[in-house]
Amino acid sequence: MTAYPTIEDTIGSTPLVRLQRLHPELITERGNVILAKLEGNNPAGSVKDRAASSMIRRAEERGQIKPGDTLIEATSGNTGIALAMIAAVRGYKMILIMPDNLSVERRASMAAYGAELILTPASAGGMEYARDLALKMQAEGKGIVLDQFANDDNPQAHIHSTGPEIWAQTQGRVTHFVSAMGTTGTIMGVGSFLRRQKPDVMIVGAQPAEGASIPGIRKWPEAYQPAIFTPSDVDRYELIGQKEAEDAARALASQEGIFAGISTGGALVAALRVAAQVENATIVFIACDRGDRYLSTGVFNG
Repeated sequence: MTAYPTIEDTIGSTPLVRLQRLHPELITERGNVILAKLEGNNPAGSVKDRAASSMIRRAEERGQIKPGDTLIEATSGNTGIALAMIAAVRGYKMILIMPDNLSVERRASMAAYGAELILTPASAGGMEYARDLALKMQAEGKGIVLDQFANDDNPQAHIHSTGPEIWAQTQGRVTHFVSAMGTTGTIMGVGSFLRRQKPDVMIVGAQPAEGASIPGIRKWPEAYQPAIFTPSDVDRYELIGQKEAEDAARALASQEGIFAGISTGGALVAALRVAAQVENATIVFIACDRGDRYLSTGVFNG
């Protein structure tokens, strides 16, 4: 009998593609290769599919949750969509808490997978408030919080999948890894794996500049800094402005045919800054999700 995959089995093994037309001087004249890891090709549309599957599967294996349970998570969008998909596949009720200023496409995607949404006023404290509310609901017995910000199964997903994929796809040539920083699971996990293979690989994190509001890129107050994050494991931090992240996302679509979100634009800005300072480097950046998740924001209108 032929074994057929479930939708969850299609997570990962995403393409790694080279840029050709954006800032060719950084490629042809300096001998660099700039590569985008297309995480929007995951079934729920983002890099967070990997962490969501890892957190639920491993919690099941430890006996912490079982199908039929209610799961709760605070999210800015992509993790919530991914968790809602995995919950649908594996038989969980999913409650997602998110600030009300995030895109309608994200809300609609979560609802399509059957998740219950709790929208909190962005003015009440944004994601910090949403995280506090999730923990409060858990304390009240309303469900179980997986807590992507403190759950080691988040970076472990990238230690066991994303990192090895990048290493194999570049045949070990990767010299720089660039990622937007939100929960920090991606940069912590991929960075950890790549360093084991090549200790001198440079890990570069994209964080928002003062006043920038870029979905998926955060610089947390100290009290809310993710427990999975070790600042010293990132070699270089790049502060990204909102306009330059949006401009880069538009350019990536119109000049390279890669339609990705605004956090991807931020990671691209950081990758290009690196490329302007090095030669003969292989620079990999994470294209976090798909651009159609942001159409209602007007970012791609001009």
